[in-house]
Amino acid sequence: MSAGTENRTMAALAAILGYAILIGFTDNFVRVIAADGGLWQFNFMRTAIAVVVFALAMVPFALRLRPVSLPAVVARSIVHGSALLIYFGCLAFMSVAQAAAGLFTAPIWVLLIARFVYGHALGPARIVAVAVGFLGVVLVLAPGEDAALGWASLLPVVAGMLYALGNIATREWCAQESAATLTLGFFLALGAAGLAGLLVLALVPQLPAEGADGFILRGWVVPSASFWLWTAVNAVGSMLGVGLMVRAYQMAEASRVSIFEYVILPVSALWSWVLWGEVITMVAALGIVMIVAAGATIAARAPG
Repeated sequence: MSAGTENRTMAALAAILGYAILIGFTDNFVRVIAADGGLWQFNFMRTAIAVVVFALAMVPFALRLRPVSLPAVVARSIVHGSALLIYFGCLAFMSVAQAAAGLFTAPIWVLLIARFVYGHALGPARIVAVAVGFLGVVLVLAPGEDAALGWASLLPVVAGMLYALGNIATREWCAQESAATLTLGFFLALGAAGLAGLLVLALVPQLPAEGADGFILRGWVVPSASFWLWTAVNAVGSMLGVGLMVRAYQMAEASRVSIFEYVILPVSALWSWVLWGEVITMVAALGIVMIVAAGATIAARAPG
């Protein structure tokens, strides 16, 4: 490995660590936003704030926002945005560590897509890794009719599948795009989804439950000071965090970066403990270790 490659790999690790610290902190406050706001309003307003920040930062920071390939950026934004839309919805009723555990089945999905879409062969180690990873998901999320969240606890796994497609797209479709372009595209996709959700709920009003239980079905409400504060914090933190994540995937092979990205699991759990005093169970901790081990095995054995 050349020194240049080493430097880019270490830079990618530093970028992912910054991403994990920022996202682990900001996402822990989605539960506060969900107490009196809605998922769709949150994403719409979050995007509006992000667009204003981009507009203010564009000239002084010489941001390149024009896409090299508009169709590629739009497609990648829709896929990645859909993954995070599901993820944010899950944060209203589960911890960041739980939701992230489902999201970070992404390397497993990358492997399965490679096998069943592109016909790549799977070796015994990777087959075992897939089995171990999915068992870890079961331990963390405990899906089933008798579970507290029922089968809805598997929603983060669906987000993980879409997240995998988005990460493939970041390098394969959008390698020439700037991090700012892809970050703005990601926000615009979520903002468009938020606006669409608000319009649907305006046309077909629902009676949402009180508090966080009504997060997904709640339409437009007068924003509280807390909603404004934490939505703004989330917008700015996500802009910086997602920008760092995108840059990491452009600086090094996805197989390497995806290993680093698992740092968000313990970092999110640490923030949950610092902020809310939440401690994950030993069973869930074992599941997280299994997911990390499976993803690391898959990524480490990837070509390149």
